[in-house]
Amino acid sequence: METALATTLHKRQVIFLAMLLFFWGAGSEAIRYSVPEETESGYLVANLAEDLGLRVGELATRGARIHYKGNKQLLQLDVKTGNLLLHEKLDREGLCGATEPCVLHFQLLLENPVQFFQGDLQLTDINDHSPEFLEEEMLLKIPESAQPGTVFPLKIAQDFDVGSNTVQNYTISPNSHFHVVTHNRGDGRKYPELVLDKALDREDQPEFSLTLMALDGGVPPSSGTAIILVEVVDINDNAPEFLQSLYEVQIPENSPLNSLVAVVSARDLDAGTYGSVIYALFQGNAFTEPFVIDGRTGEIHLKRTLDFEVTRYYNVEISATDGGGLSGKCTVAIEVLDVNDNAPELTMSTLSRSIPENSPETVVAIFSVSDADSGNNGKMVCSIPDKLPFVLKPTFMNFYTLVTESPLDRETSAEYNITITVTDLGTPRLKTQHNITVQVSDVNDNAPTFTQTSYTLWVPENNSPALYIGTISATDRDSGTNAQVTYSLLPPPPPPPRDPHPGFASLVSINADTGQLFALRALDYETLRAFEFRVGAADRGSPALSSEALVRVRVLDANDNAPFVLYPPHNASAPCTELLPRAADAGYLLTKVVAVDADAGQNAWLSYQLLKATEPGLFSVWAHNGEVRTARPLGERDAPRHRLLLLVRDNGEPPLSASVTLHVLLVDGFSQPYLPLPGAAPERVPADPLTVHLVVALASVSSLFLFSVLLFVALRLCRRSGPAALGRGSAPESPFPGPLGDDSGTGTLSHSYRYEVCLTGGPGTNEFKFLKPLFPNLPPQAFGEETEANAIVRNSFGFQ
Repeated sequence: METALATTLHKRQVIFLAMLLFFWGAGSEAIRYSVPEETESGYLVANLAEDLGLRVGELATRGARIHYKGNKQLLQLDVKTGNLLLHEKLDREGLCGATEPCVLHFQLLLENPVQFFQGDLQLTDINDHSPEFLEEEMLLKIPESAQPGTVFPLKIAQDFDVGSNTVQNYTISPNSHFHVVTHNRGDGRKYPELVLDKALDREDQPEFSLTLMALDGGVPPSSGTAIILVEVVDINDNAPEFLQSLYEVQIPENSPLNSLVAVVSARDLDAGTYGSVIYALFQGNAFTEPFVIDGRTGEIHLKRTLDFEVTRYYNVEISATDGGGLSGKCTVAIEVLDVNDNAPELTMSTLSRSIPENSPETVVAIFSVSDADSGNNGKMVCSIPDKLPFVLKPTFMNFYTLVTESPLDRETSAEYNITITVTDLGTPRLKTQHNITVQVSDVNDNAPTFTQTSYTLWVPENNSPALYIGTISATDRDSGTNAQVTYSLLPPPPPPPRDPHPGFASLVSINADTGQLFALRALDYETLRAFEFRVGAADRGSPALSSEALVRVRVLDANDNAPFVLYPPHNASAPCTELLPRAADAGYLLTKVVAVDADAGQNAWLSYQLLKATEPGLFSVWAHNGEVRTARPLGERDAPRHRLLLLVRDNGEPPLSASVTLHVLLVDGFSQPYLPLPGAAPERVPADPLTVHLVVALASVSSLFLFSVLLFVALRLCRRSGPAALGRGSAPESPFPGPLGDDSGTGTLSHSYRYEVCLTGGPGTNEFKFLKPLFPNLPPQAFGEETEANAIVRNSFGFQ
């Protein structure tokens, strides 16, 4: 339906300019028809389609209507046949009064495309009214001294017909003293005068009764009668005479009741009763009804309100009669002045209450204005409020069109309340306002907009499938189906070759209606810590519009990995024994436990704890860096062999841990062979790739260093006959140069290198198992500052 409406409006816009050019041509010549009054309803006036040169049925397809002022239905149009018919019986006198000719103006309005035709229907008068005297009897007092040829005015008969159907002649009943003469007035009406043919003799005949007949010009003629009573009076040889035969007066139509209209004055040269004058309205018919005269003063007052739009002129005849029965007559011409007492009227012909947005110039309404006043009081100006995307364009015959000035935007304003103001130019100005409401229908001109350009969502690892992870949201400024948004996952770019990560399509799904995102399978932080993809939002308009946003998913680490001890290794074929000189003081660094955790954050924060020792209180472990140190100096009674059980625990919730066993051998010097602890069976740990690499590297470095030491020892043995002393006191001499014991008592080796010697123990054997270099000792405060990268590098050498 909206498409059809838009097509119709577009057609209107295309022909709009042609329509305006056609208006004046269409209104320049009116179609004129004539019909007698009182014709029955349904009477065929004419065939409009034929007279206008239109095809049969074109009136129906173009939405033809008959428009008459005030939306009265005097005529009706059969759009199928094009016949113009009378809607009701028309009374010329009721519609036009005394106005001649009686012409009714109407317009033929074609809506699609817009076109106007002006038409005139003239009502011809029929003789449906008879002449009528307002007074059935007229009294004339004629002095007996009246000379033949004296004229006496008579009151006229009233006939509502016009033209030849109104009063045309007056006659009087046959008699020997009088006859009637018919005269024409200035307004076209005829009036009678009684003419004396023969002198009167009061003593012979004091009175006469005559019949006055008024005849109209109809066929057959109609008539009306009145009785004239003539009373013969004594001689009164002077009739009253007015100072002016014609008085011209102007009076505003809004004059209050009883206001003074004019003052007439007449004089009589007679004395006494014959010289006193009484004023009266000579013609007491409808034309004089608004006025009343004071019989003694001649003041004319207003007795009912005037209406310029009904009657603009009054000719009031005033008679002055003396006591002898003689009278004189004058005319008071009263002009009613127009005042601005009628507000303009607005008649709406066509109104479109809904128009689509983004349409070019569109006709919204067609209306006409009228004002019953005249002059400036009847001139009108139409306007609408400023800052509206509409404009008024005049056409002809006080018709206006309301059109859009520019394409509308429903998202800016979905409804317009337009007040059309019609103001006349009178004083004071009167105005009429007409309110219309125009709805702006939606067009899909806005793409959905995401609330954020990118979203970051967090998902804990090891989640359950179909876990809700978040919602994306987009809004559309359109309405209806144009604002209904559906969500989808956009195809990702081609993955790089040998990409170990799965596509996001197998990881997440989206609810097309709500934008809710769900994880399709469990995620592993250690495998995939973050991934991103793009989502699209499309409306359901035609054509559909869309937009996209970036979604980043970050996997939250869970404590699902226990610490892994790199040193001492679990998979060694024989347990590694740490050598501890008996001369070591408290705080001597024995070794360092190295462990890693595949988790992140606090789940990878490790702490070290000594769970069990052969000699409680002899050793301690630093909780933060895993360094194993002596807690006190060694004594002669301390056992030569010790076994320590260490626990490595992370900081997760719940915490996970791993344990490792250290074997410690107390020696007097590093030349003493290393004897394995009894019962220490090698543990078989499954080979780990990282451990294998570390062992290979350690073995390579140790082999190279062992070869160097053996070469150095061999050279020294050739030069010396006895062993060198190792350490202090009675310790045996060592083949190694320099002191390898703790000379300072702090538990540290020389500042150049330290060597940790693991000896294989067995009957008759005195060989090195491996020898590895150690970095110089660091201050105790530096232990906690060592980075993970440095720790891995140092682990590659097998020491801390």
